Amino acid sequence: MTVGQGAERARILVIRLSALGDFVQSFGPFEAIRRAHPNADITLLTTRPFVELARLAPWFDHVEADHRPRWTDLAGLHALRRQLRGYDRVYDLQTSGRTARYFWLAGRPVWSGHVAAAALPHANPWRNIMHTRPRQRDQLRMAGIAPAERSDLAWLVHAGPRLPQPYALLVPGAAPHRPAKRWPAEHYGQLACELVARGITPVVVGSAGEQPLAAQIMQLCPQVRDLTGQTSLPELAGLAARAWGAVGNDTGPMHLAAEVGCRCLVLFSRESTPARTAPLGYAPGQVEVLWARDLAFLSVQRVAAALW
Repeated sequence: MTVGQGAERARILVIRLSALGDFVQSFGPFEAIRRAHPNADITLLTTRPFVELARLAPWFDHVEADHRPRWTDLAGLHALRRQLRGYDRVYDLQTSGRTARYFWLAGRPVWSGHVAAAALPHANPWRNIMHTRPRQRDQLRMAGIAPAERSDLAWLVHAGPRLPQPYALLVPGAAPHRPAKRWPAEHYGQLACELVARGITPVVVGSAGEQPLAAQIMQLCPQVRDLTGQTSLPELAGLAARAWGAVGNDTGPMHLAAEVGCRCLVLFSRESTPARTAPLGYAPGQVEVLWARDLAFLSVQRVAAALW
């Protein structure tokens, strides 16, 4: 879709709600959509945790929060319907059961997504077993959009505090309702001691809710710097871009670190499938995955050996 000189700007909606890892892996598609529609007025519909980050990005003219009303909340659904209406084209990068309903709330516009009735359906029968990044690239290809293999993140990588070099990020958290995705905090503490012995400062990052994990790590390694609950997503991205490396569980901050080029070692348990959800990185060896059915049995020695 091109808009000629003097014509009214096309209005485009991009939908990407959550979670952080999936949102980060949509950076390439965001850039591809902007390149394909350089003159369009593009709005991103996302969830509140990602509004600040999205407003810094060069891909969108507007960023709106989806409050995800319950389907029984008629007033909320009317407000959502108003948000979804009036667009010339919609790219649904969330492609969930929820956003399938958005197609109908939006009045069936030209729609790229997994809805069979859409004008631009992602009609790949294998889409549900594809990794997020190639799946979205395939979806946009079917909508006539060339991929952006790597986003220009110059707008992002200079944020955050400047720490003395070298330092390594430790990401001990994960979704609170999935504790099996977490390598034990005492293992992180022992790994932190290994880093200190090699002249690398361990820096624990995560949400404020993960401060107890940082405290456990610091009991074993007092030299750790605790930044849990102290960094926004842009600041975390900048920290990762300048880090010696990052070690963490299968959680959003590790995807963000991989996206900005940080060397990453990601620890997976039986709770998730690396072939579908692991950070990919952009250079050979940038991202390495260690998998153990139960992370309690993944030894510190094995993780340390993967780092050196």
